[in-house]
Amino acid sequence: MFFRRAKVHHSTFQEHVDRLKAAGFQVESKGSGALISRGPCAAVIEDRGDEPPHINRAGILVGGEIGYAVSGGFQSFVRTASGKVQPALARDLKALHAFEEDMKEALGLTSLYNESLGTTFDQHMYDRVVNRDRGERRPWEQKTTLTR
Repeated sequence: MFFRRAKVHHSTFQEHVDRLKAAGFQVESKGSGALISRGPCAAVIEDRGDEPPHINRAGILVGGEIGYAVSGGFQSFVRTASGKVQPALARDLKALHAFEEDMKEALGLTSLYNESLGTTFDQHMYDRVVNRDRGERRPWEQKTTLTR
């Protein structure tokens, strides 16, 4: 008559990788993690022992590098760590959104509401004013003296 709770099974990193392969992702081993890719999208996941794998930012492949989404306000871009920039097309952003959602589902991770609505951006570069944050005086902030 004693009620026993079922033991919680903590999946190993290899079990997570096998689930990703079964879900149609290509997996390439990288040190203590793995490079996950499907179509034009990729992400690096890290092994965290008993915890679920940590997903580093997912992005779009640009010349063998993972490029991350940047919102320019007027247009979206994909920027790599080496400085390559290309416009992010609607099909790329849709593929990236589907990639992230499918990867989280395969790994058994929580999908947040705001991320489920659509593609989220890593940077927002709306302000295109040159040298805005350098601390230089702006013409409209200079002191003026009134003469009578």
